[in-house]
Amino acid sequence: MLPMKALDDPFLFEDSFPSMIQRLGKDAFMWELCNGFRLLMDVNKGLITFESLKRNTFMLGLQEMEDEELVCMLREGDLDGDGALNQMEFCILMFRLSPGLMDGSN
Repeated sequence: MLPMKALDDPFLFEDSFPSMIQRLGKDAFMWELCNGFRLLMDVNKGLITFESLKRNTFMLGLQEMEDEELVCMLREGDLDGDGALNQMEFCILMFRLSPGLMDGSN
């Protein structure tokens, strides 16, 4: 089970993104971000859907989240309104959720 702080902030992992970029380099970091997308996506649709996200909640440590909260997570990044996240939407969402990534950007 996650600590209570992590339940309050399901995107707690985002704070490690700037250090990951320093350690891995930009290209390797983007590769890993894309791997994360592929891990969560529905292989038949090529998208992160509610169902694929729900299937992966245990792996993400989010098994305590209600369905409504998962839907809200998807809506947060769903730029085209289709109810799912494509790879670009996922990457944009991850960057938006990690302001530290933009602090040193050019």
